Amino acid sequence: MLEAKCYATLDCSGKTANAVVNVIRCTVVDERGAVSFIVHADALSALTAACSTNPSSLQELLEGTEPYYLKEQVLNGLAIFEERNARGNYQVIHQALTFFAPHEQPVFRVVDDLTREISLRPVKAGAVVFNLRAKRIIQIVNTYQEIRRTGRARVFDGSGLTDTVYSYRLPRDWALVP
Repeated sequence: MLEAKCYATLDCSGKTANAVVNVIRCTVVDERGAVSFIVHADALSALTAACSTNPSSLQELLEGTEPYYLKEQVLNGLAIFEERNARGNYQVIHQALTFFAPHEQPVFRVVDDLTREISLRPVKAGAVVFNLRAKRIIQIVNTYQEIRRTGRARVFDGSGLTDTVYSYRLPRDWALVP
């Protein structure tokens, strides 16, 4: 489940309320491979804005989304993945991906055909791939909000969206696929 970080419509009591409907799978491709995670779809604008700085790694992308607290969520989840799926033994992640509902699946690294397939599978509001190597954002399915080359969004302060607005513009060498 999403951590109670109050992702926009997340009930800050720790209940997921209607936020489960608005979660989306994001897969980030960098030089080290691909990492897939589930976030509230409000974070799409923060991820897209972070791409406007031309990040070359997952770490750099997540640093650019810091107001959304994605860095902590994703890197902690990835550390757990690495600890439990060492030396080519992927039984633990395979069990988790089979057992948990798609919107409850943990952060994982793409390591084989099963994880690759699931990393591209939409969850609730869809699936988006941020390919940092190729400078492409691929909206496999996105029923929440179309990602655009330029945009504006409200800043998230750790408990909710504020009245402060930020804007972004993707560089011309970035491609948006549907």
